[in-house]
Amino acid sequence: QVPLVESGGGLVQPGGSLRLSCAASGIVFRLYSMGWYRQGPGKQRVLVATISSDERPNYADSVKGRFTISRDNARNMVFLQMNSLKPEDTAVYYCNAHRSYSGADYWGQGTQVTVSS
Repeated sequence: QVPLVESGGGLVQPGGSLRLSCAASGIVFRLYSMGWYRQGPGKQRVLVATISSDERPNYADSVKGRFTISRDNARNMVFLQMNSLKPEDTAVYYCNAHRSYSGADYWGQGTQVTVSS
């Protein structure tokens, strides 16, 4: 059973916005650090943003000031608000749940984001 399901990807013009959502199930969500990673065409998967269990965010330099990560522990969800999108943001975006205490690590199946005119 896949505990993470992403949604919200799509095609958007440069300068536009998208909001990605990730719904978690089967885990004690509040105990996990949540993150968004992306993998562009022909590239490795890289960190975009993370948010700790106590809601401290961390961002890759490439998205600082444009993207915002948030979480809703009551709904077991994590979000990524993406503004001022650029063509280089085009990638498959993956949701990640990680718990350092146990080493548990889960990935969603990914959602495609394409930024193009």
